Amino acid sequence: MASSASKTLKIGDFAPDFVLKNQHGELVKFSEFRHNKAVVLYFYPKDDTPGCTMEARCFRDNYEVFIDLDAEVVGLSSDSISSHMRFADRHKLPFTLLSDSASKVRKMYGVANTMMLIPGRVTFVIDHRGIIRSMFSSQFNAVKHVQEAIDTLKDIQREMQEAGK
Repeated sequence: MASSASKTLKIGDFAPDFVLKNQHGELVKFSEFRHNKAVVLYFYPKDDTPGCTMEARCFRDNYEVFIDLDAEVVGLSSDSISSHMRFADRHKLPFTLLSDSASKVRKMYGVANTMMLIPGRVTFVIDHRGIIRSMFSSQFNAVKHVQEAIDTLKDIQREMQEAGK
C-alpha cells in the first residue's frame, strides 16, 4: 500500500521526537500529539504552491474523517512561522503546521529532495504508541497522501478493535 520514503526509518520503527514552532510561534513537542491518538505527519515542499495547496485543502476537507479515526494531522515544511500562519489562515486549515526552517526534522526522518532541488513530499502515519505504520512518498500525487493515510488509519482502528481495545 505505502511505498518506502526513507533510507533511515522504516515501518515498525519508533518515530523520532522533536520540538518545532507552529504557525502561532509556539514551541510544540511532537510526542504531545500522540495522547492515545495516531498522528499523520506530512512533509510538504512549500506553502502556497499549487500541489501543496491542493494537498493541504484535501487534508482540511477530510479533517473530520481523521478526527473520527482518532488521529491528528500535522503538516511540516521549511517555510517560516509567518508564512505558515498566512497559509493556514488563507485556506482555513484546522490542523497544526510546523516550521522546520533548518530542515533538521526533514533530515531526521530521511525525507530527501526530489531531483535534488524540491523538498520531498512524504507522509508518515504514526500510531498512538509512536510506531511508524506507513510511509508514502509521491511528489506529484499530493492528494493520494490523504487517502493512503486514511486507509492506514482504518487498518489501525480495525486491529485495535480485533485486539479488544
